[in-house]
Amino acid sequence: MESADKTNLSRFFSESPWQQKQLNDRRVQQMKEAVKTYRRRRDMAALIIDDTLCEHAGDLFEYVARHYHHAEDRYPLSHNLVTSHYVCGQIRFPVDFLIYRRYEEQTLGRVCQKLLPDRQIPKAKKARQQFHKEVAPLLLLDEEFRAAHEQFKTKITLAKILLQQAIEHNLSFEVVLFDGWYLAQEFVTAIELAEKDWISILKKNRNLEANSFVLKDQDGKVISLPSPHIKVEELVPLIHSTAFRPVQVKDKTYWCFSRNVAIPALGKVRLVISFDNPQLEGNFVILISNRLDWSAELIVQTYLLRWPIETFYQDSKGQLGLDEYRMRTAEAFQKHWCLVFVAYSFLHLHSLELSHQKGLVLPLKSIGEVCRQQGQALVQSLILMVHELLNAGESVDEVFRLLFAKQGVST
Repeated sequence: MESADKTNLSRFFSESPWQQKQLNDRRVQQMKEAVKTYRRRRDMAALIIDDTLCEHAGDLFEYVARHYHHAEDRYPLSHNLVTSHYVCGQIRFPVDFLIYRRYEEQTLGRVCQKLLPDRQIPKAKKARQQFHKEVAPLLLLDEEFRAAHEQFKTKITLAKILLQQAIEHNLSFEVVLFDGWYLAQEFVTAIELAEKDWISILKKNRNLEANSFVLKDQDGKVISLPSPHIKVEELVPLIHSTAFRPVQVKDKTYWCFSRNVAIPALGKVRLVISFDNPQLEGNFVILISNRLDWSAELIVQTYLLRWPIETFYQDSKGQLGLDEYRMRTAEAFQKHWCLVFVAYSFLHLHSLELSHQKGLVLPLKSIGEVCRQQGQALVQSLILMVHELLNAGESVDEVFRLLFAKQGVST
Protein backbone atom coordinates (compact mmCIF):
# COMPACT_ATOMS: atom_id res chain seq x y z
CA MET A 1 0.00 0.00 0.00
CA GLU A 2 1.13 3.55 -0.71
CA SER A 3 -0.03 4.63 2.74
CA ALA A 4 -2.09 3.38 5.66
CA ASP A 5 -4.96 5.82 5.29
CA LYS A 6 -8.53 4.49 5.26
CA THR A 7 -8.92 4.82 1.47
CA ASN A 8 -5.94 2.59 0.79
CA LEU A 9 -6.99 0.15 3.49
CA SER A 10 -10.41 -0.16 1.87
CA ARG A 11 -8.79 -0.70 -1.52
CA PHE A 12 -6.52 -3.35 -0.02
CA PHE A 13 -9.48 -5.30 1.34
CA SER A 14 -11.61 -4.83 -1.78
CA GLU A 15 -9.05 -5.45 -4.52
CA SER A 16 -6.40 -7.77 -3.04
CA PRO A 17 -6.45 -11.23 -4.68
CA TRP A 18 -5.96 -13.26 -1.48
CA GLN A 19 -8.85 -15.42 -0.30
CA GLN A 20 -10.19 -15.01 3.21
CA LYS A 21 -11.03 -18.70 3.69
CA GLN A 22 -7.63 -19.91 2.54
CA LEU A 23 -5.84 -17.51 4.88
CA ASN A 24 -8.07 -18.48 7.81
CA ASP A 25 -7.56 -22.21 7.18
CA ARG A 26 -3.80 -21.65 7.11
CA ARG A 27 -3.96 -19.68 10.37
CA VAL A 28 -5.89 -22.45 12.14
CA GLN A 29 -3.37 -25.08 10.99
CA GLN A 30 -0.47 -22.94 12.18
CA MET A 31 -2.18 -22.37 15.53
CA LYS A 32 -2.69 -26.12 15.92
CA GLU A 33 1.04 -26.70 15.46
CA ALA A 34 2.12 -23.73 17.57
CA VAL A 35 0.07 -24.68 20.66
CA LYS A 36 0.99 -28.37 20.77
CA THR A 37 3.67 -27.84 23.42
CA TYR A 38 1.27 -25.88 25.62
CA ARG A 39 -1.55 -28.42 25.77
CA ARG A 40 -1.78 -30.62 28.86
CA ARG A 41 -3.51 -33.99 28.62
CA ARG A 42 -5.64 -33.38 31.69
CA ASP A 43 -7.20 -30.20 30.24
CA MET A 44 -10.70 -30.44 28.77
CA ALA A 45 -10.79 -29.10 25.19
CA ALA A 46 -13.95 -27.30 24.09
CA LEU A 47 -15.40 -25.77 20.95
CA ILE A 48 -17.57 -22.74 21.73
CA ILE A 49 -20.30 -21.41 19.45
CA ASP A 50 -21.62 -17.87 19.89
CA ASP A 51 -22.37 -14.69 17.97
CA THR A 52 -21.78 -10.96 18.29
CA LEU A 53 -23.01 -7.78 16.62
CA CYS A 54 -20.82 -5.37 14.65
CA GLU A 55 -22.92 -2.21 14.77
CA HIS A 56 -23.07 0.53 12.11
CA ALA A 57 -24.66 3.94 11.82
CA GLY A 58 -25.68 3.57 8.17
CA ASP A 59 -27.36 0.97 5.99
CA LEU A 60 -25.02 1.08 2.98
CA PHE A 61 -23.12 -2.04 4.02
CA GLU A 62 -23.90 -5.30 2.27
CA TYR A 63 -26.02 -7.65 4.43
CA VAL A 64 -26.50 -5.05 7.18
CA ALA A 65 -29.83 -5.44 9.00
CA ARG A 66 -31.50 -4.77 12.32
CA HIS A 67 -30.51 -7.64 14.59
CA TYR A 68 -31.71 -8.14 18.15
CA HIS A 69 -29.25 -7.15 20.89
CA HIS A 70 -30.57 -9.35 23.69
CA ALA A 71 -28.33 -7.82 26.38
CA GLU A 72 -29.72 -4.33 25.70
CA ASP A 73 -33.17 -5.25 24.28
CA ARG A 74 -32.82 -3.22 21.06
CA TYR A 75 -32.43 -3.73 17.30
CA PRO A 76 -29.34 -1.86 16.04
CA LEU A 77 -28.20 -1.80 12.41
CA SER A 78 -25.43 -4.35 12.41
CA HIS A 79 -23.75 -7.39 10.99
CA ASN A 80 -24.37 -10.53 13.04
CA LEU A 81 -21.15 -12.53 13.21
CA VAL A 82 -21.46 -16.20 14.28
CA THR A 83 -18.12 -17.63 15.40
CA SER A 84 -16.45 -20.73 16.79
CA HIS A 85 -13.71 -20.59 19.42
CA TYR A 86 -11.25 -23.20 20.70
CA VAL A 87 -10.32 -23.45 24.38
CA CYS A 88 -8.02 -25.92 26.14
CA GLY A 89 -6.38 -24.85 29.38
CA GLN A 90 -4.45 -21.65 28.68
CA ILE A 91 -4.94 -22.10 24.91
CA ARG A 92 -7.78 -20.08 23.39
CA PHE A 93 -8.20 -18.77 19.86
CA PRO A 94 -10.97 -18.06 17.30
CA VAL A 95 -11.52 -20.75 14.68
CA ASP A 96 -14.05 -19.77 11.98
CA PHE A 97 -16.80 -17.24 11.37
CA LEU A 98 -19.96 -16.95 9.28
CA ILE A 99 -22.28 -14.01 8.78
CA TYR A 100 -25.96 -14.41 9.60
CA ARG A 101 -28.02 -12.87 6.81
CA ARG A 102 -31.68 -11.96 7.27
CA TYR A 103 -32.77 -12.47 3.67
CA GLU A 104 -36.14 -13.88 4.64
CA GLU A 105 -37.18 -10.65 6.40
CA GLN A 106 -35.82 -8.38 3.68
CA THR A 107 -37.46 -10.27 0.84
CA LEU A 108 -40.75 -11.47 2.32
CA GLY A 109 -42.51 -8.10 2.33
CA ARG A 110 -41.41 -7.07 -1.14
CA VAL A 111 -42.39 -10.36 -2.79
CA CYS A 112 -45.67 -10.64 -0.87
CA GLN A 113 -46.63 -7.18 -2.04
CA LYS A 114 -46.02 -8.28 -5.62
CA LEU A 115 -47.68 -11.73 -5.49
CA LEU A 116 -50.19 -11.34 -2.64
CA PRO A 117 -51.16 -7.64 -2.59
CA ASP A 118 -54.29 -8.30 -0.53
CA ARG A 119 -52.47 -10.09 2.31
CA GLN A 120 -50.83 -8.27 5.20
CA ILE A 121 -47.81 -9.70 7.01
CA PRO A 122 -48.52 -10.11 10.75
CA LYS A 123 -46.30 -8.12 13.13
CA ALA A 124 -46.23 -10.71 15.93
CA LYS A 125 -43.26 -13.06 15.58
CA LYS A 126 -45.15 -16.37 15.84
CA ALA A 127 -47.96 -15.22 13.56
CA ARG A 128 -45.40 -13.98 11.03
CA GLN A 129 -43.59 -17.32 11.10
CA GLN A 130 -46.88 -19.16 10.54
CA PHE A 131 -47.74 -16.80 7.68
CA HIS A 132 -44.31 -17.42 6.15
CA LYS A 133 -44.85 -21.21 6.22
CA GLU A 134 -48.29 -20.81 4.67
CA VAL A 135 -47.21 -18.66 1.72
CA ALA A 136 -43.70 -20.09 1.17
CA PRO A 137 -44.75 -22.64 -1.51
CA LEU A 138 -46.24 -19.84 -3.61
CA LEU A 139 -43.37 -17.41 -2.96
CA LEU A 140 -40.79 -20.01 -3.97
CA LEU A 141 -42.23 -19.85 -7.50
CA ASP A 142 -40.85 -16.31 -7.68
CA GLU A 143 -37.26 -16.22 -8.96
CA GLU A 144 -36.20 -13.35 -6.69
CA PHE A 145 -37.57 -14.94 -3.54
CA ARG A 146 -36.22 -18.39 -4.42
CA ALA A 147 -32.69 -17.02 -4.93
CA ALA A 148 -32.78 -15.19 -1.60
CA HIS A 149 -34.35 -18.15 0.21
CA GLU A 150 -31.61 -20.51 -0.96
CA GLN A 151 -28.91 -18.20 0.42
CA PHE A 152 -30.54 -17.76 3.82
CA LYS A 153 -29.32 -20.00 6.66
CA THR A 154 -30.58 -20.04 10.23
CA LYS A 155 -28.15 -19.60 13.11
CA ILE A 156 -28.62 -23.28 13.92
CA THR A 157 -27.53 -24.18 10.39
CA LEU A 158 -24.54 -21.86 10.73
CA ALA A 159 -23.62 -23.50 14.05
CA LYS A 160 -23.71 -26.92 12.37
CA ILE A 161 -21.43 -25.64 9.61
CA LEU A 162 -18.96 -24.22 12.16
CA LEU A 163 -18.96 -27.56 14.00
CA GLN A 164 -18.23 -29.41 10.77
CA GLN A 165 -15.46 -26.96 9.86
CA ALA A 166 -13.80 -27.48 13.24
CA ILE A 167 -13.87 -31.24 12.66
CA GLU A 168 -12.40 -30.77 9.17
CA HIS A 169 -9.59 -28.73 10.75
CA ASN A 170 -8.86 -31.85 12.85
CA LEU A 171 -9.15 -29.81 16.03
CA SER A 172 -9.09 -32.05 19.07
CA PHE A 173 -12.02 -31.23 21.37
CA GLU A 174 -14.39 -33.26 23.51
CA VAL A 175 -17.29 -30.93 24.23
CA VAL A 176 -19.28 -28.17 22.48
CA LEU A 177 -20.48 -25.23 24.59
CA PHE A 178 -23.24 -22.78 23.62
CA ASP A 179 -26.01 -20.67 25.10
CA GLY A 180 -29.76 -21.18 24.94
CA TRP A 181 -30.14 -19.49 21.55
CA TYR A 182 -28.43 -22.49 19.93
CA LEU A 183 -30.18 -25.19 21.96
CA ALA A 184 -32.12 -26.99 19.24
CA GLN A 185 -32.67 -30.66 18.47
CA GLU A 186 -31.10 -30.21 15.03
CA PHE A 187 -27.83 -28.88 16.49
CA VAL A 188 -27.43 -31.28 19.41
CA THR A 189 -28.14 -34.20 17.08
CA ALA A 190 -25.31 -33.02 14.81
CA ILE A 191 -22.99 -32.79 17.82
CA GLU A 192 -23.85 -36.28 19.02
CA LEU A 193 -23.46 -37.74 15.51
CA ALA A 194 -19.95 -36.26 15.58
CA GLU A 195 -19.41 -38.19 18.85
CA LYS A 196 -18.93 -35.03 20.90
CA ASP A 197 -20.54 -34.03 24.18
CA TRP A 198 -22.34 -30.75 24.78
CA ILE A 199 -23.44 -28.34 27.51
CA SER A 200 -25.91 -25.50 27.08
CA ILE A 201 -27.83 -22.92 29.03
CA LEU A 202 -31.52 -23.82 29.31
CA LYS A 203 -34.09 -21.03 29.27
CA LYS A 204 -36.23 -20.84 32.38
CA ASN A 205 -39.49 -21.23 30.49
CA ARG A 206 -38.53 -24.56 28.89
CA ASN A 207 -40.72 -27.53 29.84
CA LEU A 208 -39.55 -30.69 31.55
CA GLU A 209 -41.45 -33.97 31.33
CA ALA A 210 -42.81 -34.40 34.86
CA ASN A 211 -42.84 -38.22 34.77
CA SER A 212 -39.12 -38.37 33.90
CA PHE A 213 -37.86 -37.62 37.43
CA VAL A 214 -38.84 -37.84 41.09
CA LEU A 215 -38.78 -34.84 43.43
CA LYS A 216 -38.98 -35.24 47.21
CA ASP A 217 -39.63 -32.80 50.05
CA GLN A 218 -37.51 -32.40 53.21
CA ASP A 219 -39.24 -35.42 54.78
CA GLY A 220 -38.46 -37.67 51.85
CA LYS A 221 -42.02 -37.73 50.54
CA VAL A 222 -42.55 -37.64 46.78
CA ILE A 223 -43.92 -34.32 45.53
CA SER A 224 -46.80 -34.79 43.11
CA LEU A 225 -46.55 -32.49 40.11
CA PRO A 226 -49.85 -31.07 38.80
CA SER A 227 -49.38 -31.67 35.05
CA PRO A 228 -47.40 -33.80 32.57
CA HIS A 229 -45.03 -30.90 31.92
CA ILE A 230 -43.52 -28.29 34.23
CA LYS A 231 -41.42 -25.23 33.43
CA VAL A 232 -38.02 -25.08 35.12
CA GLU A 233 -38.88 -21.73 36.70
CA GLU A 234 -41.96 -23.37 38.26
CA LEU A 235 -39.94 -26.35 39.46
CA VAL A 236 -37.27 -24.37 41.35
CA PRO A 237 -39.56 -23.17 44.21
CA LEU A 238 -40.60 -26.80 44.80
CA ILE A 239 -37.03 -27.98 45.38
CA HIS A 240 -36.14 -28.02 49.07
CA SER A 241 -32.98 -26.14 50.03
CA THR A 242 -31.37 -29.33 51.37
CA ALA A 243 -31.36 -30.73 47.83
CA PHE A 244 -28.82 -28.08 46.79
CA ARG A 245 -25.16 -29.00 47.33
CA PRO A 246 -22.16 -26.65 47.48
CA VAL A 247 -19.88 -27.05 44.49
CA GLN A 248 -16.39 -25.58 44.51
CA VAL A 249 -15.00 -24.44 41.16
CA LYS A 250 -11.58 -22.83 41.65
CA ASP A 251 -12.13 -20.04 44.22
CA LYS A 252 -15.90 -19.77 43.68
CA THR A 253 -18.69 -21.73 45.40
CA TYR A 254 -22.01 -22.54 43.71
CA TRP A 255 -25.07 -24.22 45.23
CA CYS A 256 -26.38 -26.77 42.76
CA PHE A 257 -29.29 -29.15 42.28
CA SER A 258 -28.80 -31.84 39.65
CA ARG A 259 -31.08 -34.48 38.19
CA ASN A 260 -31.50 -36.53 35.01
CA VAL A 261 -34.69 -35.34 33.31
CA ALA A 262 -36.41 -35.54 29.93
CA ILE A 263 -37.07 -32.46 27.80
CA PRO A 264 -39.47 -32.53 24.84
CA ALA A 265 -37.56 -32.85 21.54
CA LEU A 266 -34.23 -33.26 23.36
CA GLY A 267 -34.82 -36.45 25.31
CA LYS A 268 -32.93 -37.42 28.47
CA VAL A 269 -30.40 -34.85 29.71
CA ARG A 270 -28.51 -33.93 32.86
CA LEU A 271 -30.03 -30.84 34.50
CA VAL A 272 -28.06 -28.55 36.83
CA ILE A 273 -29.71 -25.59 38.59
CA SER A 274 -27.10 -23.29 40.12
CA PHE A 275 -27.25 -20.37 42.57
CA ASP A 276 -24.26 -18.25 43.58
CA ASN A 277 -25.33 -17.94 47.24
CA PRO A 278 -26.34 -20.39 50.01
CA GLN A 279 -29.63 -18.52 50.59
CA LEU A 280 -30.68 -19.57 47.05
CA GLU A 281 -31.79 -16.01 46.35
CA GLY A 282 -31.75 -13.94 43.21
CA ASN A 283 -30.99 -15.18 39.75
CA PHE A 284 -30.09 -18.77 38.97
CA VAL A 285 -28.51 -20.49 35.98
CA ILE A 286 -29.80 -23.68 34.37
CA LEU A 287 -27.35 -25.92 32.54
CA ILE A 288 -28.09 -29.12 30.65
CA SER A 289 -25.81 -31.70 29.10
CA ASN A 290 -26.09 -34.95 27.18
CA ARG A 291 -23.69 -36.50 29.71
CA LEU A 292 -26.02 -38.13 32.22
CA ASP A 293 -23.04 -39.37 34.25
CA TRP A 294 -21.34 -36.01 34.78
CA SER A 295 -21.46 -34.38 38.20
CA ALA A 296 -22.77 -30.87 38.77
CA GLU A 297 -19.22 -29.79 39.53
CA LEU A 298 -17.87 -31.07 36.21
CA ILE A 299 -20.74 -29.54 34.21
CA VAL A 300 -20.36 -26.10 35.85
CA GLN A 301 -16.58 -26.21 35.60
CA THR A 302 -16.70 -27.19 31.93
CA TYR A 303 -19.33 -24.63 30.95
CA LEU A 304 -17.21 -21.86 32.48
CA LEU A 305 -14.71 -22.60 29.70
CA ARG A 306 -17.13 -20.63 27.53
CA TRP A 307 -16.00 -17.32 29.06
CA PRO A 308 -12.97 -16.81 26.72
CA ILE A 309 -15.25 -16.22 23.73
CA GLU A 310 -16.81 -13.29 25.60
CA THR A 311 -13.38 -11.80 26.32
CA PHE A 312 -12.45 -12.42 22.68
CA TYR A 313 -15.38 -10.29 21.53
CA GLN A 314 -14.45 -7.56 24.03
CA ASP A 315 -10.75 -7.54 23.14
CA SER A 316 -11.20 -7.87 19.38
CA LYS A 317 -13.58 -4.88 19.37
CA GLY A 318 -11.83 -2.79 22.02
CA GLN A 319 -8.25 -3.43 20.90
CA LEU A 320 -8.27 -4.80 17.34
CA GLY A 321 -11.17 -3.02 15.64
CA LEU A 322 -13.36 -6.03 14.82
CA ASP A 323 -16.37 -3.74 14.31
CA GLU A 324 -14.46 -0.70 12.98
CA TYR A 325 -14.51 -0.97 9.20
CA ARG A 326 -15.81 1.15 6.33
CA MET A 327 -15.71 -1.44 3.57
CA ARG A 328 -19.22 -1.97 2.24
CA THR A 329 -18.91 -5.28 0.39
CA ALA A 330 -19.13 -8.62 2.17
CA GLU A 331 -15.91 -9.82 0.56
CA ALA A 332 -14.00 -6.81 1.91
CA PHE A 333 -15.28 -6.72 5.50
CA GLN A 334 -14.95 -10.49 5.86
CA LYS A 335 -11.27 -10.07 4.96
CA HIS A 336 -11.10 -7.46 7.72
CA TRP A 337 -12.56 -9.94 10.22
CA CYS A 338 -10.12 -12.58 9.00
CA LEU A 339 -7.12 -10.32 9.69
CA VAL A 340 -8.48 -9.48 13.15
CA PHE A 341 -8.52 -13.24 13.84
CA VAL A 342 -4.90 -13.42 12.63
CA ALA A 343 -3.81 -10.52 14.86
CA TYR A 344 -5.60 -11.96 17.89
CA SER A 345 -3.99 -15.38 17.33
CA PHE A 346 -0.47 -13.93 17.10
CA LEU A 347 -0.97 -11.83 20.22
CA HIS A 348 -2.28 -14.86 22.09
CA LEU A 349 0.75 -16.93 21.07
CA HIS A 350 2.99 -14.19 22.49
CA SER A 351 1.09 -14.25 25.78
CA LEU A 352 1.06 -18.06 25.76
CA GLU A 353 4.83 -18.29 25.46
CA LEU A 354 5.34 -15.98 28.45
CA SER A 355 2.81 -17.97 30.51
CA HIS A 356 4.48 -21.27 29.64
CA GLN A 357 7.88 -19.97 30.70
CA LYS A 358 6.47 -19.12 34.12
CA GLY A 359 4.52 -22.38 34.44
CA LEU A 360 1.12 -20.66 34.63
CA VAL A 361 -2.23 -22.35 33.95
CA LEU A 362 -3.85 -19.25 32.41
CA PRO A 363 -2.38 -16.64 30.03
CA LEU A 364 0.01 -14.29 31.83
CA LYS A 365 -1.37 -11.21 30.09
CA SER A 366 -4.66 -10.24 28.53
CA ILE A 367 -4.81 -9.31 24.85
CA GLY A 368 -5.31 -5.69 25.91
CA GLU A 369 -2.10 -5.77 27.97
CA VAL A 370 -0.20 -7.37 25.09
CA CYS A 371 -1.54 -4.71 22.68
CA ARG A 372 -0.42 -1.91 25.01
CA GLN A 373 2.98 -3.56 25.39
CA GLN A 374 3.39 -3.85 21.61
CA GLY A 375 2.28 -0.25 21.13
CA GLN A 376 4.78 0.93 23.72
CA ALA A 377 7.54 -1.03 21.97
CA LEU A 378 6.67 0.60 18.62
CA VAL A 379 6.72 4.10 20.12
CA GLN A 380 10.02 3.33 21.83
CA SER A 381 11.53 2.18 18.51
CA LEU A 382 10.24 5.33 16.81
CA ILE A 383 11.78 7.59 19.47
CA LEU A 384 15.12 5.75 19.21
CA MET A 385 15.10 6.12 15.42
CA VAL A 386 14.44 9.87 15.67
CA HIS A 387 17.21 10.18 18.27
CA GLU A 388 19.69 8.38 16.00
CA LEU A 389 18.76 10.53 12.98
CA LEU A 390 19.22 13.75 14.92
CA ASN A 391 22.54 12.54 16.32
CA ALA A 392 23.64 11.71 12.77
CA GLY A 393 23.14 15.35 11.80
CA GLU A 394 19.74 15.20 10.10
CA SER A 395 17.67 18.36 10.46
CA VAL A 396 14.34 18.37 12.26
CA ASP A 397 12.57 19.14 8.96
CA GLU A 398 14.22 16.15 7.26
CA VAL A 399 13.28 13.83 10.15
CA PHE A 400 9.63 14.92 9.89
CA ARG A 401 9.72 14.47 6.13
CA LEU A 402 10.92 10.89 6.56
CA LEU A 403 8.33 10.15 9.24
CA PHE A 404 5.32 11.42 7.30
CA ALA A 405 6.32 10.76 3.68
CA LYS A 406 4.55 7.37 3.49
CA GLN A 407 1.44 8.75 5.14
CA GLY A 408 0.96 11.38 2.48
CA VAL A 409 0.94 14.12 5.15
CA SER A 410 2.44 17.47 4.16
CA THR A 411 4.87 19.01 6.63
